[in-house]
Amino acid sequence: MITADLIVGIQWGDEGKGKMVDLLAQKYDAVARYQGGHNAGHTIWVDGVKHALHLIPSGILNPNALNIIGNGVVVCPEAIIKEMKQFENLEGRLFISESAHMILNFHIAIDQAKERARGDKAIGTTGRGIGPAYSEKISRAGFRLGELRDITKLTTRLEEYFEQNSAIFSALDIALPSHDELVKELNEYADKLLVFLTNTTQMIWKLLDEDKKVLLEGAQGTLLDIDHGTYPFVTSSTTISAGACTGLGISPKDIGTVTGIVKAYCTRVGNGPFPSEDFGDDGIRLGEQGHEFGTTTGRKRRCGWFDAVACKFASRVNGCDQLSLMKLDVLDGFDEIKVCVAYELNGEEIDYMPQDLENVKPIYKTFKGWDKSVGARNFNELPKEAQDYVKVIEELTNTKVGMISTSPERLDTILL
Repeated sequence: MITADLIVGIQWGDEGKGKMVDLLAQKYDAVARYQGGHNAGHTIWVDGVKHALHLIPSGILNPNALNIIGNGVVVCPEAIIKEMKQFENLEGRLFISESAHMILNFHIAIDQAKERARGDKAIGTTGRGIGPAYSEKISRAGFRLGELRDITKLTTRLEEYFEQNSAIFSALDIALPSHDELVKELNEYADKLLVFLTNTTQMIWKLLDEDKKVLLEGAQGTLLDIDHGTYPFVTSSTTISAGACTGLGISPKDIGTVTGIVKAYCTRVGNGPFPSEDFGDDGIRLGEQGHEFGTTTGRKRRCGWFDAVACKFASRVNGCDQLSLMKLDVLDGFDEIKVCVAYELNGEEIDYMPQDLENVKPIYKTFKGWDKSVGARNFNELPKEAQDYVKVIEELTNTKVGMISTSPERLDTILL
């Protein structure tokens, strides 16, 4: 039976999933995104040209691949319409689940108002309305893209919602659209998006039944998962591989090879625990050499050393068959490179991720650095120290490394 392969982030997002999905998508008939919203950011470089994607699957740069946005994604109509303008002739190539929930302007206003109210306890959300949209989905009060087929009915539903929640909007000082403004806005969305809406679950089943090759793409990373991440400093969706089942309507038996994407070091955007964060010159250097700024927000990323404890946990929870090690070239020129191999918690050494990640201290092993790994396309081209580093990661995470990225360019990739 044909199965769908899956790409999943293993750290706090920003691992380089976009490049790997773009590279692999050249061999697939379809790429399907299963969760998250336009808070995700995938940067892809092809022939020196930068493409920034937020909602559209990374397979869009393969002219022969179908691109599917599943029901588990929350879609901001305004954002995806803007993103679609980068590409021509999307009809017949891009498909969006009619069951995907919408992020509307009031969701964004709620998200930003609540984040401001948290003050110094802010989560570090992107403020794109992701949390409020997922909250309403779970409370059975959300709005699906398929409802754009009946603007009159959808307008009535929205105005009833505004009335029922008027106290909340008033308390948060959020202005709501008039009837005419709302109708105009929804009609603009319908005009642009209805042609792309379909039953994506049936579509993926049909593709698999016809032995088509399908690649499943997640957003964010495992350590931002709503259940298994560093709660409450997480996103609002299931970012692990299991999220593909609910986010697309497939069964666990439909999933084939699972590839976990990890950087050769660690980064994090926003607030929350980060045991291997480096607050000194090395952390600054990692950020500069790695150009560590968020694709979606432009925020500077926090940087630190590879956390093998967290990676081993994430590999297990996702069922990873292999890791794709990204940005190995960023470590070029360091005399010494650290790897977090265990934690200290309350004076005890542990080799697992506890719930209380705020109070752990990293225990490091130090390895000799290297130079000139950038652009390597064969494992034997890597300096011996870099080869040894890859082998160490395999041993510490109990997961083989199947791919290594040595620059942002698509072809600067080692396949093992």
